[in-house]
Amino acid sequence: MKKLSFLLGAALSVVTLVGCGIIRNMGGLGGHSYSFSSLPNTVEQMEALPEARLTDPYAVAALTVAALARYESSPSDCFAMLNFLKGPEPLSSLEKQQIRERLGGKTYKARSFFAGATPDNNYTPTQPYKVVVTDNSYSYQSEGWATLYLKSGGADSPRPVKLRKKPSTGQWFLNDIQFLADIRLPAAEDKWR
Repeated sequence: MKKLSFLLGAALSVVTLVGCGIIRNMGGLGGHSYSFSSLPNTVEQMEALPEARLTDPYAVAALTVAALARYESSPSDCFAMLNFLKGPEPLSSLEKQQIRERLGGKTYKARSFFAGATPDNNYTPTQPYKVVVTDNSYSYQSEGWATLYLKSGGADSPRPVKLRKKPSTGQWFLNDIQFLADIRLPAAEDKWR
Protein backbone atom coordinates (compact mmCIF):
# COMPACT_ATOMS: atom_id res chain seq x y z
CA MET A 1 0.00 0.00 0.00
CA LYS A 2 2.87 2.39 0.81
CA LYS A 3 4.40 1.70 -2.60
CA LEU A 4 1.07 2.50 -4.30
CA SER A 5 0.77 5.74 -2.32
CA PHE A 6 4.30 6.72 -3.33
CA LEU A 7 3.60 6.01 -6.99
CA LEU A 8 0.35 7.96 -6.92
CA GLY A 9 2.09 10.87 -5.20
CA ALA A 10 4.87 10.83 -7.78
CA ALA A 11 2.34 10.74 -10.61
CA LEU A 12 0.43 13.67 -9.11
CA SER A 13 3.63 15.71 -8.81
CA VAL A 14 3.86 16.07 -12.57
CA VAL A 15 2.32 19.34 -13.66
CA THR A 16 1.73 20.18 -17.28
CA LEU A 17 1.73 23.86 -18.07
CA VAL A 18 -0.55 24.24 -21.08
CA GLY A 19 0.40 26.65 -23.83
CA CYS A 20 3.92 27.46 -22.70
CA GLY A 21 5.85 24.52 -24.02
CA ILE A 22 7.14 23.40 -20.63
CA ILE A 23 6.34 20.28 -18.66
CA ARG A 24 7.63 20.38 -15.11
CA ASN A 25 8.25 17.53 -12.69
CA MET A 26 8.25 18.81 -9.12
CA GLY A 27 11.23 16.89 -7.82
CA GLY A 28 11.38 13.32 -6.71
CA LEU A 29 13.95 10.67 -7.44
CA GLY A 30 15.35 12.24 -10.61
CA GLY A 31 15.46 15.83 -9.42
CA HIS A 32 13.41 18.62 -10.92
CA SER A 33 12.99 18.25 -14.66
CA TYR A 34 11.87 20.83 -17.17
CA SER A 35 10.93 20.01 -20.75
CA PHE A 36 10.82 22.67 -23.45
CA SER A 37 8.91 21.91 -26.65
CA SER A 38 10.96 24.76 -28.17
CA LEU A 39 13.69 26.94 -26.74
CA PRO A 40 13.19 30.68 -26.32
CA ASN A 41 15.02 32.76 -28.93
CA THR A 42 14.48 36.16 -27.34
CA VAL A 43 14.11 37.63 -23.88
CA GLU A 44 10.46 38.36 -24.69
CA GLN A 45 9.83 34.67 -25.40
CA MET A 46 11.55 33.75 -22.15
CA GLU A 47 9.57 36.32 -20.18
CA ALA A 48 6.33 34.82 -21.52
CA LEU A 49 7.04 31.47 -19.82
CA PRO A 50 5.36 30.82 -16.45
CA GLU A 51 8.78 29.94 -14.98
CA ALA A 52 9.86 33.50 -15.78
CA ARG A 53 8.15 34.57 -12.55
CA LEU A 54 11.46 33.34 -11.12
CA THR A 55 9.95 32.06 -7.88
CA ASP A 56 11.44 28.58 -8.34
CA PRO A 57 15.27 28.35 -8.21
CA TYR A 58 15.25 25.05 -10.13
CA ALA A 59 13.34 26.69 -12.99
CA VAL A 60 15.84 29.56 -13.06
CA ALA A 61 18.67 27.02 -13.42
CA ALA A 62 16.83 25.29 -16.29
CA LEU A 63 16.13 28.62 -17.99
CA THR A 64 19.86 29.42 -17.73
CA VAL A 65 20.63 26.37 -19.88
CA ALA A 66 17.95 27.43 -22.39
CA ALA A 67 19.48 30.92 -22.57
CA LEU A 68 23.01 29.60 -23.05
CA ALA A 69 21.83 27.31 -25.86
CA ARG A 70 20.97 30.49 -27.79
CA TYR A 71 24.61 31.64 -27.73
CA GLU A 72 25.42 29.50 -30.77
CA SER A 73 22.99 31.46 -33.00
CA SER A 74 22.83 34.84 -31.25
CA PRO A 75 25.18 35.85 -28.44
CA SER A 76 23.24 39.11 -27.99
CA ASP A 77 19.93 37.26 -27.42
CA CYS A 78 21.73 34.89 -25.05
CA PHE A 79 23.12 37.81 -23.03
CA ALA A 80 19.71 39.55 -22.96
CA MET A 81 18.07 36.40 -21.55
CA LEU A 82 20.87 35.94 -19.00
CA ASN A 83 20.49 39.59 -17.93
CA PHE A 84 16.80 38.93 -17.34
CA LEU A 85 17.69 35.88 -15.21
CA LYS A 86 20.29 37.89 -13.29
CA GLY A 87 17.71 40.49 -12.27
CA PRO A 88 19.11 43.48 -10.40
CA GLU A 89 22.74 42.70 -11.32
CA PRO A 90 23.15 42.23 -15.09
CA LEU A 91 26.10 40.39 -16.59
CA SER A 92 29.37 42.19 -16.02
CA SER A 93 31.90 42.65 -18.81
CA LEU A 94 34.02 39.96 -17.15
CA GLU A 95 31.09 37.49 -17.06
CA LYS A 96 30.36 38.11 -20.75
CA GLN A 97 34.03 37.56 -21.58
CA GLN A 98 34.07 34.30 -19.58
CA ILE A 99 31.03 33.04 -21.49
CA ARG A 100 32.67 33.99 -24.81
CA GLU A 101 35.85 32.15 -23.82
CA ARG A 102 34.06 29.03 -22.57
CA LEU A 103 31.54 28.74 -25.41
CA GLY A 104 33.62 30.15 -28.27
CA GLY A 105 34.01 27.24 -30.69
CA LYS A 106 32.47 24.95 -28.06
CA THR A 107 28.77 25.77 -28.17
CA TYR A 108 28.09 22.06 -27.72
CA LYS A 109 28.76 22.64 -23.99
CA ALA A 110 25.39 24.34 -23.53
CA ARG A 111 23.60 21.60 -25.51
CA SER A 112 25.26 18.93 -23.35
CA PHE A 113 22.91 19.76 -20.47
CA PHE A 114 19.84 18.61 -22.40
CA ALA A 115 18.78 14.97 -22.05
CA GLY A 116 20.02 12.68 -24.79
CA ALA A 117 22.99 14.92 -25.71
CA THR A 118 26.18 12.84 -25.58
CA PRO A 119 29.62 12.94 -27.19
CA ASP A 120 28.58 10.02 -29.45
CA ASN A 121 25.78 12.02 -31.09
CA ASN A 122 27.75 15.30 -31.11
CA TYR A 123 25.59 16.61 -28.27
CA THR A 124 22.33 16.48 -30.18
CA PRO A 125 19.56 16.58 -27.57
CA THR A 126 16.37 14.58 -27.78
CA GLN A 127 13.17 16.56 -28.11
CA PRO A 128 11.41 17.95 -26.27
CA TYR A 129 14.48 19.57 -24.70
CA LYS A 130 14.73 18.29 -21.13
CA VAL A 131 16.91 19.70 -18.34
CA VAL A 132 17.23 18.01 -14.94
CA VAL A 133 18.20 20.18 -11.96
CA THR A 134 19.22 18.58 -8.67
CA ASP A 135 20.32 19.67 -5.23
CA ASN A 136 22.21 18.09 -2.38
CA SER A 137 22.59 18.54 1.37
CA TYR A 138 24.86 21.56 0.82
CA SER A 139 22.65 23.39 -1.68
CA TYR A 140 20.98 25.73 0.83
CA GLN A 141 23.72 26.35 3.40
CA SER A 142 23.24 30.13 3.49
CA GLU A 143 19.84 31.77 3.70
CA GLY A 144 18.83 33.33 0.42
CA TRP A 145 21.45 31.40 -1.59
CA ALA A 146 21.25 28.12 -3.49
CA THR A 147 23.79 26.02 -5.33
CA LEU A 148 22.00 23.64 -7.67
CA TYR A 149 23.41 21.08 -10.10
CA LEU A 150 23.01 20.28 -13.79
CA LYS A 151 24.02 17.01 -15.47
CA SER A 152 26.04 17.24 -18.67
CA GLY A 153 26.17 14.29 -21.06
CA GLY A 154 29.90 14.98 -21.41
CA ALA A 155 30.90 15.09 -17.72
CA ASP A 156 31.04 12.49 -14.99
CA SER A 157 29.56 14.60 -12.22
CA PRO A 158 26.87 17.31 -12.09
CA ARG A 159 27.97 20.91 -12.51
CA PRO A 160 26.97 23.78 -10.16
CA VAL A 161 25.01 26.96 -10.76
CA LYS A 162 24.61 29.54 -7.98
CA LEU A 163 21.40 31.48 -7.37
CA ARG A 164 20.37 34.25 -5.01
CA LYS A 165 16.94 35.08 -3.62
CA LYS A 166 15.65 38.64 -3.45
CA PRO A 167 13.59 38.68 -0.22
CA SER A 168 11.45 41.68 -1.19
CA THR A 169 10.04 39.89 -4.25
CA GLY A 170 10.57 36.21 -3.39
CA GLN A 171 12.31 35.78 -6.75
CA TRP A 172 15.44 33.74 -7.42
CA PHE A 173 18.08 35.15 -9.72
CA LEU A 174 21.10 33.70 -11.45
CA ASN A 175 24.26 34.65 -9.59
CA ASP A 176 27.13 32.58 -10.98
CA ILE A 177 27.35 30.19 -13.95
CA GLN A 178 29.82 27.60 -12.71
CA PHE A 179 29.02 24.79 -15.13
CA LEU A 180 30.81 25.69 -18.38
CA ALA A 181 34.13 23.95 -17.75
CA ASP A 182 35.39 21.66 -20.50
CA ILE A 183 33.65 18.37 -21.18
CA ARG A 184 34.41 15.41 -23.44
CA LEU A 185 34.75 16.38 -27.09
CA PRO A 186 31.93 15.55 -29.48
CA ALA A 187 32.70 12.51 -31.67
CA ALA A 188 33.08 14.69 -34.77
CA GLU A 189 35.88 16.69 -33.11
CA ASP A 190 37.67 13.89 -31.27
CA LYS A 191 40.80 12.91 -33.23
CA TRP A 192 41.24 9.78 -31.09
CA ARG A 193 37.92 8.15 -31.92
